[in-house]
This record gives sequence, structure tokens and C-alpha cells, in this order.
Amino acid sequence: MTRARLAERLAARAAGRVLPASLDAESGARDSDGAAAREAAVLAPLVDRAGGMTVLLTRRAEGLRDHPGQICFPGGRAAPGDRGPEDTALRETEEEIGLPRRRVEIIGRLDACLTGTGFRVAPVVGAISEPFALDELALDEREVAEAFEVPLAFLADPANRARRAAVAQGKRREFWVIAYGDRYIWGATARIVVDLSDVLGDGQ
Repeated sequence: MTRARLAERLAARAAGRVLPASLDAESGARDSDGAAAREAAVLAPLVDRAGGMTVLLTRRAEGLRDHPGQICFPGGRAAPGDRGPEDTALRETEEEIGLPRRRVEIIGRLDACLTGTGFRVAPVVGAISEPFALDELALDEREVAEAFEVPLAFLADPANRARRAAVAQGKRREFWVIAYGDRYIWGATARIVVDLSDVLGDGQ
């Protein structure tokens, strides 16, 4: 699928829902304590390769307090000076992996994702044109252990995902899991990937 066609589909989707990261949770804009969800944004970077689009993902550093070692999109919580989710996503991406915002063409936004930790995450979809190489990136090693690419066609294939369940702090949660080699994408990141796949439909 071309970036122009994807932009059309994202525009037609008119993202406005809030999807819970946990598949069995009710959608809403409040966390389990009843407090208003905190705003955050991530960038879902699509590298427009000649052989097909890939998705740029990161693995969080093992020393982090929250979600160490997990696969995620670059991004983070909104700052007071941000002009919206796109600005948050681009700023955080540049801080985390050194990808300049000028390299990213924003092509749309997916439905927000409500995490179990009380964040309402706005996924911003952006395209990166070739030439692009991973060694151009300057990772903040305090936050990011590695950056890697996964073919978009692989992530969009329903055969490559599965529903799993786990009990944490006495609560049962169901979530998507996508295995790519020895890497496991799950939780909010997998939920966002599945939402992107739904936008692609049969045209990826």
C-alpha cells in the first residue's frame, strides 16, 4: 500500500475512539483508580522501503522502572509546551532515538489506546523515505536498548498474532501477542499494531 492510500484510509477512519490495551477491559478515559488518564503519544514510523513498508520499533532499556525490555513505539507523555499529539510524538522520538522530525511525514492518527497504567496514548502514523539506515539513529541508551524494523505485511497478517491472558495483581487481562523471531510484541503496542492492520484491511 502506498503512503497516499494509507493517508486516505486514516482520514476516512476519523480516529476518535479510545481502545483499551487489555482486550477484556471496557473502553474509557479513566484508569482503574478513577483518575483522569494522562495524555501521551507515540510515533508509529513506517519506513517506505522499495521492497515494501516496514515498521520501526524499539526495545526499552532493561534498567527502566516501567516496562523494562518491552517492545514499543518511540514516544512518551505530553509536555506543557507540546502543540498536540503529533508534536509530542515527534519530540519524544527525536529524544529517544535521534530521528529528526524533518525526516518524518505525518500521514494520520489511529484511535487512542488506554493503558493499564493510566495513559491515553495517541498513536501518530508517520512515513520515512529512503535512503534510511538504522545506524543513522542516535539511541538514548538510558531509555532504548535497540531499534529494529519489522515488515508491515508481517504485522498486518492475522495469522501472526494471538490472544493471550495473564493475571497480574489479582486481575485477569487479555492482550494481543505478535511473535517476530525471538521478539514478542504485546500490550498497548500490539493493540496499536492490530488497529493499524484494521485500517489496512485487505489492501496491505
